[in-house]
Amino acid sequence: MTRRPHRQAVAAYAANHAETQAATEEFVDLITAIIDDAGINYLSITGRAKSPKSFAGKVALRADELTDPLVEITDQVGVRVITYVQSDIQAVAALLTEQFGVLEDRDLGLEAANEGRFGYASRHLLVSRDKDAHAYDPARCASVQLRTVLQHAWAEFEHDARYKGDVPPEHASDLDRRFTLAAGLLELADREFSLIRDRLQSGLGEVTEVISGDDTLSATDLATFLAGRYAGSGFSRAEHYALSAQLLGELGITSIEQLSEVLATTDSDGTMRAMGYRYPPGAARRLDDDLLASFRERYVDLPGNADRRSTLRGRLQRLPDRHPSDDD
Repeated sequence: MTRRPHRQAVAAYAANHAETQAATEEFVDLITAIIDDAGINYLSITGRAKSPKSFAGKVALRADELTDPLVEITDQVGVRVITYVQSDIQAVAALLTEQFGVLEDRDLGLEAANEGRFGYASRHLLVSRDKDAHAYDPARCASVQLRTVLQHAWAEFEHDARYKGDVPPEHASDLDRRFTLAAGLLELADREFSLIRDRLQSGLGEVTEVISGDDTLSATDLATFLAGRYAGSGFSRAEHYALSAQLLGELGITSIEQLSEVLATTDSDGTMRAMGYRYPPGAARRLDDDLLASFRERYVDLPGNADRRSTLRGRLQRLPDRHPSDDD
């Protein structure tokens, strides 16, 4: 039976659910902006505000151990980041650690491996907007799940099979064995995906041919050119290449040949050092930095950069005062 203080907590949570939903949207927007600005590739970033029904169910399930559910249930605001490969999980985790206060950091896949088993693999961070926070504050904190595409597929299928289906007791052990086998196979597949990406990046870094086309610059041609220009840089999201092509058009750069001429006068390595990255930036981010270094305020003021001018000006301050292309 739910205790009266717990019933009051459930009622209070339901009454304030609109604020929880608003906080969730803000966290999704903030984390998306941080990861996008870092140039890290990902499949999706989504959020959910824990429903009053789910909150009440968790209170009932943990009734004996909870004294203050409103601060002890810490997944009221949830954000999920799904990347393509495991190394991007590590990069995102490092990035969020730089930007937020981290109250908890659990690598459930590593915990399973340390116990000599395969199973649920996901990195869970409990973060706070307050860098020096030491306690959970529902208005300032979020639970962030980091998974690869394959880890997400396993977790969703396993959840549906176990909690939304009727598994006869006599089949439970066989089901456990098969899920464990699948988890091990997916871990191997994740490693292979990482190796494939590394091999592709290494090979694309040898591209030297300048692509010729019509007098408009396509995102596809740009992506191929940048893979050769910035050897070893990570792939970027498709929409980032499209935005780069749009911004180049606003600068009057409509061909790979023109872009090559602009980049020939830039110190890309010096620009990257000035930015002080602690993680490998994607190719589109490298181009963004070089264009910022070359065109400076003109680049910041492009119509396509209207939503990120403040961020660009912050990055511009990291660059030396003068650049060879300043007088262009």
